[in-house]
Amino acid sequence: MHIEENQPLAPFTTFGIGGPARWFVEAGSEDEIAEAVDWASRRGAELFVLGGGSNLLVSDSGFNGLVLRNALAGINMAASQKQSIYACGAGENWDAFVELAAREDCAGIECLAGIPGTVGGTPVQNVGAYGQEVASTIACVRAFDREIRAFIEFSAGECGFAYRRSRFNSTDRGRYIVTRVDYRLTPGGAPALRYADLQRAFASRPDGKPAPSLTDVTAAVRRIRQSKGMLLVDGDPDCRSAGSFFKNPVVTEAQALEIAALGAKELPRFPAGAEYFGKVKLPAAWLIEEAGFAKGYALGSAAISSRHTLALVNRGGATAHEILALASEIRAAVEARFGVRLEMEPVEVGFNEN
Repeated sequence: MHIEENQPLAPFTTFGIGGPARWFVEAGSEDEIAEAVDWASRRGAELFVLGGGSNLLVSDSGFNGLVLRNALAGINMAASQKQSIYACGAGENWDAFVELAAREDCAGIECLAGIPGTVGGTPVQNVGAYGQEVASTIACVRAFDREIRAFIEFSAGECGFAYRRSRFNSTDRGRYIVTRVDYRLTPGGAPALRYADLQRAFASRPDGKPAPSLTDVTAAVRRIRQSKGMLLVDGDPDCRSAGSFFKNPVVTEAQALEIAALGAKELPRFPAGAEYFGKVKLPAAWLIEEAGFAKGYALGSAAISSRHTLALVNRGGATAHEILALASEIRAAVEARFGVRLEMEPVEVGFNEN
């Protein structure tokens, strides 16, 4: 295990923002994960686990501890007539795995194409988009328990999944390091076309043409994400972001009606899921726009994406301080207008000690 010192973190993030890590190591095996945890513990150093860097905002002064980059690789599949179980190393590229599953005609995650990051981050955030969440396909999560120094496996029911939440980023934040995720997918399953954007993408198909395949859907999802600045494309300034910066708030139906009355445009709303019985999910982008922020609005080198109000972007040379200042301005305006406090989606790294 090779420990590096003062490793810049900005190149490891999609934001392209952040100072150096005091120490940095890349782990390619479970043994190296355990060894890195022991190394940090013996020195009393803080430990942060880095995956694909797609959901992070790193402090301008960096992280005064050990950054452990999770690079565990490997995908193994076990199939039966009714299901296919894919066991994926936490360091595997998520979008590449989605495409692999679609090519092998296994349904369940096709609408999650184009999402940056690694497999290990998907159960932590309960990644979701266009009507799908990984929680509905996860069979097992294997992780290293930093408290008891042992590897443990969790069933989906033990992960505490909710909208953009799990035990790994809430009640047990920082305790577990995900090393493998097993997904239960459906061979020959039909693609999920629940969201209006996807339905419109295939509405003009001529009569008699076969229903869209899973790979048709993954391609359509990537095109939609790119049109909204939510797909990583080299050279595109709208791609220097962490994706959706704010979570879509969940409110009661009564609150939704009150909020709708305050806006100039019709308020879209969506079911919030079984864990939020009787509540609805509101688009944070609608709230931001109705609070007076247009696409492209900038504060220094930090800006709202020119294609999607929900993404904050680094226009070049932006600092973490500028991103947070812009986020604070947006959040305050939304709360003043609608009484709703938006919650940040990216993880903040290196801010507590600074």
